[in-house]
Amino acid sequence: MNFTTLFPLCSRYRFHVSKLTWSLSAFILTIATVLGPSEAKQPDHIILVVLEGIGKDAVLSGNMPTLNSLAKDGAVTWSAESLTPPLTVPTMASLLTGLPISKHRITAAWEEYDFARSFLRAPTVFDYMDLAGGRDSAVFFMDERFYQLSRPEIYVDSQTCGIAKPLCNPNTISIYIRDYLKKVTSDKGHGFRLIAVPNLLLVHMPTASRSGQKYGWNSDAYKTSIHEIDTAIGKIQENYRELQVLDKTMFLITSLNAGAMPTPGKNGSSDKTDSAQPLNHTIPWIVSGVNVKKGYAIQRPVSLLDTGATILYALGLKTHTEWESHAIEDIFETIPEHRTTENDLEGLY
Repeated sequence: MNFTTLFPLCSRYRFHVSKLTWSLSAFILTIATVLGPSEAKQPDHIILVVLEGIGKDAVLSGNMPTLNSLAKDGAVTWSAESLTPPLTVPTMASLLTGLPISKHRITAAWEEYDFARSFLRAPTVFDYMDLAGGRDSAVFFMDERFYQLSRPEIYVDSQTCGIAKPLCNPNTISIYIRDYLKKVTSDKGHGFRLIAVPNLLLVHMPTASRSGQKYGWNSDAYKTSIHEIDTAIGKIQENYRELQVLDKTMFLITSLNAGAMPTPGKNGSSDKTDSAQPLNHTIPWIVSGVNVKKGYAIQRPVSLLDTGATILYALGLKTHTEWESHAIEDIFETIPEHRTTENDLEGLY
């Protein structure tokens, strides 16, 4: 066989190899398109939703399908411990600082707003996130009294509305958050400190407690309130999906209190609640999303104080502090990889 005979064969061989290579590449590209990007091993973003007046019965009532779905898909305990008594401002301060009242010193007196007071002095989870890894936070409070719990810092964006503003409701907060995320991801910031999706988004929604105390915990107004909260959480979830970061996000949802304590009935049952009853300090604590075990019932005791440390652990951040917050490590599928900034000098000396 001479060269002129062999050349067409070689040409056809190269054609078939080239065609096979192209087909294989197309197949791999198709599979990658169908499967999408690989799931993150640990979150880059955490959404912390802090409620009031919501317990297990409210979540499972059928009026909160989004929250119920997050509970089923993640790790949950329905009997986490809040403070006793669960005073609103001191309890929120404990959640943010990982400290009891005796250490953060936000006492019952702070239940009454006083503009003359200084800001909370104890370090918060926002401070620890920045110190440990340069992570930023955005805070949306629905209580004017919380204004002094978040100091003005370059790593925290904060917006507050409250009872003095009648239009302040869960839907309004979800709109604030939508507009905020749109602006900070526009490469301009529009006057905000952050210019990207925050590593921690804290959302406070107390309207269920207000409805329960005013109209009764079994009232239609309360049921409407918890449904509005659930709808707002679903909208925030959708915002993160639109920004293509939902697959890098973890939800942590808890409550400062779980509504009124049950009132024992004549037959010994405790299915009735009275708006005049003391607030229940046994609260739900729900974690769902990236690197969280699915359908996991948390067996160990959980305190509201453990929220901050669990957030830092999930992000792979460390702190060197004596706070009383402890990470609930058994809820995670894998141990988060330690993350830090270029300023970390550990191991150099």
